[in-house]
Amino acid sequence: MQLYTIGEAAQLLRVSTDTARRWADAGRFPTRRDGTRRMVEGAHLAAFCAELAREAAEDAGEASTSARNALSGIVTAVTLGEVAAQVEIQAGPHRVVSLLTREAVEELGLAVGVRAVARVKSTSVHIDVD
Repeated sequence: MQLYTIGEAAQLLRVSTDTARRWADAGRFPTRRDGTRRMVEGAHLAAFCAELAREAAEDAGEASTSARNALSGIVTAVTLGEVAAQVEIQAGPHRVVSLLTREAVEELGLAVGVRAVARVKSTSVHIDVD
């Protein structure tokens, strides 16, 4: 069973240690003591991450879709060709690059500075252990 300190949990949740501590104190996810440190079980942290994602999707009023990997961000670059286009989105620390038709870019009004959501659905996903 993987255990994380509150500081490690905060890094994974991309919040401050104080915020993670407040969430734990409020009962949003359980912790236990390991000597002087508060620890979070990996399974509990994973469930809380999924809960946060659901809450964010509900708050944003996202439409139902089968593509579960949605990365909200801002368009940082658009390269138009005669038929195809390349769009780059910065979604938090993640840079997403998509190739699509020029027509789709124009219909969606994609331009630098526009908020957009990259939805990823793939049969080939590579995962590395940190």
